[in-house]
Amino acid sequence: MKNLLDNLYKNQSIIYKFFLLALSVFLIVYFFPTGGQFKYEIIKSKPWQYENLYAPFDFAILKSNEEISAEKSKIRKTHIPYFKYNVNTAKEVKSNWQDQLNTSQDSLLQNNPAISEFISGTIDEVYENGIRIKDESVNNYTFVFLIKDKVVNEVLYKDILTQEDLKPFLNSKIDGSDLLLSRNDLLEVFFEVFKVNVEYDEALNQNQIQSKFDQISYTRGRVSKGSKIIAKGETIEGEKLRMLRSLKNEYESQSLESSAFVVVVTGYTFLVLLSLLMLLLFIRQYRPDIYDNNNKITFIFFNILFLVFLTLLIMSLDTDYIYVVPLCILPLTLKAFFDARLGLFTHVITVLILGLVVPNSFEYMFLQIIAGIVTILTVSELYKRANLFISVVQITLVYIFAYFAFNMIKEGSIAEIDYNNFIYFLLSGVGLLFVQPLIYAYEKIFGLVSDLSLLELSDTNSKLLKELSNVAPGTFHHSLNVANLAEAAANEIGANSLLIRVGALYHDIGKMKNPIYFTENQTTSVSPHDELSPTESAEVIIGHRLEGIEIAKRRNLPDRIIDFIRTHHGTSTVYYFYAKQKEEEDGEVAIDDFRYPGPIPFSKETAILMMCDAVEAASKSLKEPNTQLIDDFVEKIINKQIEEDQFINANITFKEIQSIKKILKAKLNNIYHLRIEYPD
Repeated sequence: MKNLLDNLYKNQSIIYKFFLLALSVFLIVYFFPTGGQFKYEIIKSKPWQYENLYAPFDFAILKSNEEISAEKSKIRKTHIPYFKYNVNTAKEVKSNWQDQLNTSQDSLLQNNPAISEFISGTIDEVYENGIRIKDESVNNYTFVFLIKDKVVNEVLYKDILTQEDLKPFLNSKIDGSDLLLSRNDLLEVFFEVFKVNVEYDEALNQNQIQSKFDQISYTRGRVSKGSKIIAKGETIEGEKLRMLRSLKNEYESQSLESSAFVVVVTGYTFLVLLSLLMLLLFIRQYRPDIYDNNNKITFIFFNILFLVFLTLLIMSLDTDYIYVVPLCILPLTLKAFFDARLGLFTHVITVLILGLVVPNSFEYMFLQIIAGIVTILTVSELYKRANLFISVVQITLVYIFAYFAFNMIKEGSIAEIDYNNFIYFLLSGVGLLFVQPLIYAYEKIFGLVSDLSLLELSDTNSKLLKELSNVAPGTFHHSLNVANLAEAAANEIGANSLLIRVGALYHDIGKMKNPIYFTENQTTSVSPHDELSPTESAEVIIGHRLEGIEIAKRRNLPDRIIDFIRTHHGTSTVYYFYAKQKEEEDGEVAIDDFRYPGPIPFSKETAILMMCDAVEAASKSLKEPNTQLIDDFVEKIINKQIEEDQFINANITFKEIQSIKKILKAKLNNIYHLRIEYPD
């Protein structure tokens, strides 16, 4: 039992990775759609490249979207609209017109039976079908249905007068009468009493149209089981294209039987497992530092799961919207925290997983992989806002261009391309702009550090660096010099120059506790080490490393920066005090008492810092520097570090070390360049 627990403890890292892999596969497959899959690729106007296809079962031939739209348009055009007739308004007008007549200024209109009979008859005629507001949105129909007292009558549309029709109608009635009265006075009476009482019944008309829509048949004929659908080499167009699309739709809409369901799920499981396993093996082979860090592995898998679930969620709403998902946010994020190669490989794996379930999988994978490559190639220095905007524009244009070209081949016509997808690509581009707040959230959740944070940390006006410059100004100046040397060396060999600059700025913050014990901060010839033994002095010097780690943790510096504090002296010795102790004791001295505890550098960046720190600090001892002296000096210091195996864990080559030596020599020559002495 004890051995079992010991083995579990020793292998907890690999066990966790297998658990994470299994959990990711389970979650992805669990949320995958499990309908039937059509195993043939349908490309319009291209020859059928497979064997003769026969109908495996009876299925209906679906009408095209254009045919359905045409039928709906016809229904709208032939629909006879319904209008509501307000009986109460008509009764109110008929009962109140006499009051208006009695208030008229013209005495000839009052108490005149002929006038009263004419007005009453005209009102009855007008309100036979009522008065409506002229509505340009309602077509000029010949007949309409008028609902009066819950009775529906078919009437001529023109017989329902509009407010604009009233004046011509009344003028014709007055002209046809024998009344010798003022036309204007009569019109004034009519216009005072007339009210609109007919309106378009929006709700009823929509219900009637929808009811007719529901009766539309979405199929046009059937294909019997065993019938030949298409022969090998036939062009996929017309009726053949409709039958193939109908068969594909039938496959995808069918629910699988229990036995088939198990088979499909098993197939999905194997493919997803294989994809994620390839990703793990890639990381193990090419990025072992990430592979050994379970937090970083979890972060990578979390990003994959997040984008897969987001895409599946959008698919469940409408498959037309899958291009809205900003899938290129994955390589953007991983490049910000790790490197471009890992970001692109992870993006390709994610696209392959989604390609198992998305419609038009080849088109989808082609577009997303091309966009991912463009993302990696164009996005540099993400902390610069302008760069992100420019890259988003480029990615969106590549999406649109690739989709346009792909569909020119697929549809064989520009007119039939679905231009709605261009809007989805634009929305996806807008989504990519949220990568910066997302990176900030990831930094807080997973404890990672990106270039955005490094840029903030590189500000020499930050609180910690201000404190360093006040407490230990010599150390601060030394750190700035090391940062400049290290940045130049990193640029020469393609290392992370921003990371190493920040690491160099903070690598000696531990000297703030006892600044006077370090030569660069001493302003007099009297040294506090004169009162200490060599062993005690070595303890103080070596202790600045541990003090720096404690300060960095208290100030919440990222682990990637603390790594520079841990490793910048590796396992080298404080040789000055070691030699002094040997002189005093005149015998054997334990060198380990004068050795830094390590660890030694484990990356290009930490190795570069170690070289630059040693060279910059030791260069202060040069009395009369010249080019040859500087060259020999740099060679001596770095060769000694190589002999002491300080770089065996860093992925740095001898060729890169030679390049770093060259840069350091050039920089020191610039720093110590002797000017011509001018006469007084």
